[in-house]
Amino acid sequence: MSDTMATDALALPASELALLDDRFPARSVPVGGDAVVSVRERGTGPAIVCLHGIGSGAASWLDVAMLLAPQARVIAWDAPGYGASTPLAPAAPSAADYAERLHALLDALDIQSCVLVGHSLGALTAASAARKGSALASRIRSLVLISPAAGYGAPSRAEARTRVRAERLATLDELGIAGMAARRSGRLVSDTASELARQWVRWNMARLSDGGYRQAVELLCNGDLLADLPPAMPVRVACGTLDVVTTPEACADVARGCGVTLESIEGAGHASYVERPEAVASLLRKALVA
Repeated sequence: MSDTMATDALALPASELALLDDRFPARSVPVGGDAVVSVRERGTGPAIVCLHGIGSGAASWLDVAMLLAPQARVIAWDAPGYGASTPLAPAAPSAADYAERLHALLDALDIQSCVLVGHSLGALTAASAARKGSALASRIRSLVLISPAAGYGAPSRAEARTRVRAERLATLDELGIAGMAARRSGRLVSDTASELARQWVRWNMARLSDGGYRQAVELLCNGDLLADLPPAMPVRVACGTLDVVTTPEACADVARGCGVTLESIEGAGHASYVERPEAVASLLRKALVA
């Protein structure tokens, strides 16, 4: 495949890019020192703060944000090292490091109460922020974990941790960001996903930065979601019924750790909020009134 063909394969239709820029534009929020967090925001009302997964970005929440705009102020961040967001200082940052940056963002935006949503890797940051005794817990009215990644930080997962780190970094070194997007993004949606949903997950993955992704791999490998559960506030845990990344069985373990029943997002793969935004928007509306 030529470079031009590869670039075309990772592109979004111009109409989608125009919609993103018009309805969910990115802006950089200073959060202290020289650091900024890139966010996208739409709507008015109670705040819903959305944290994306390891292969995605703030833009992936576009459809959910547009659906929720009449009821809520939806804010999606580009995690540290993603988009225009400043990376964290440690080479191997912890979930607490990401949660500290989230705290600085909520301070900068003067958000005193929110529904916090963590998808996949974002669930590790969300759970750290929402754990009992956290400095942020009092500002999180409810927590929503969608297809949560449990992480490999537990002592019992040492062997898997070593394997996953090696595999993730070897794939990055072999394929690069664009190659990963072209070859691996399809795993994030179900076989029945629309072509537009596939284009969105490819485009989001193609925009990753090498350094930000490497830090996120360390978060995945060193994080231990279950150690931060149950959270200090009401929680919902959901998973796409066709998710092959964080399977319904694995997500059910997380739900049990929270003392709740797993909620199903029918017909969706891992990137459920891209593939089935109406179902995810409905889930978040319920969280608003919890």
